[in-house]
Amino acid sequence: MESLSIQSRTLEATDLEWIRQLIDAHPGWNRTKLSVHIAQRWQWRNQVGQLKDMACRSMLLKLEQKGLICLPARQKPSNNGCPFRPVAPTALPLVEPIECQLQRLEPLSIRAAQSPQELTLFDWLLWRYHYLPYNGAGGENIKYLAFDGQARPLACLLYGAAAWKLAVRDRLIGWSRAQREANLCYVANNQRFLILPWVRVKNLASYLLSASLEMLSANWQLKYGHPIYLAETFVQCERFRGTCYRAANWSWLGQTQGRGRNDRARLSRVPIKDIYVRALCKDFCQRLTQGGQRCS
Repeated sequence: MESLSIQSRTLEATDLEWIRQLIDAHPGWNRTKLSVHIAQRWQWRNQVGQLKDMACRSMLLKLEQKGLICLPARQKPSNNGCPFRPVAPTALPLVEPIECQLQRLEPLSIRAAQSPQELTLFDWLLWRYHYLPYNGAGGENIKYLAFDGQARPLACLLYGAAAWKLAVRDRLIGWSRAQREANLCYVANNQRFLILPWVRVKNLASYLLSASLEMLSANWQLKYGHPIYLAETFVQCERFRGTCYRAANWSWLGQTQGRGRNDRARLSRVPIKDIYVRALCKDFCQRLTQGGQRCS
């Protein structure tokens, strides 16, 4: 068997054989114990030392989908088919119109949610008020909450993993497949952006986009041990014109083809989306095309 690249790791035939033997030798282990053991054995950690057992579990699932291993049966039902319903915060935000000039909201604050209370509020607001389904955030991510001077919540911004392949972005960067696999972790996707429906303040959206990007790389470095060089996002054309992204100096690259990310047969159709990017450093192309060291 030739080497196989999965989840930013290169697997040889000996690695697959070791995984199969591990599964056979421990029939009582569940999938979580397997992924933790493998991640520990391989010292699969991010740059701040956190064990990447979820990335390892994703790798195992992909290997099983390819018919290369046989995982033990799930001991609990998968959450993927179950509706995500976050716990409501203890103090629900007051729903009252906020319509004024941006300056009247000062001092504005935007911060990465870290405490259990902030994370609960973020998940509940995004689940309750965003038009797209929200099933929680997996993998590396930063969740931002924005508040006005009276501590009233205004908005949520979620940055997470970038798209695995994106033709117009990849041409812009000019990286090879190997460089993309090694350096994709330095690109973040603005996966959700929610201004709460009762907040109508001109220029607030573009202000929050700019403010969040000013702190994104430093926050990512602190949390995951590596910076972010480029941000990307997808804007559904049927609903939005992308005005706030343009005002915040994001660049339009083109449009998606209207196919789902797993549509290998080219049969399904999903809404067309505009693709925007924003560089977080001037030499982002050079940084992203360096051989460098994997983030894993």
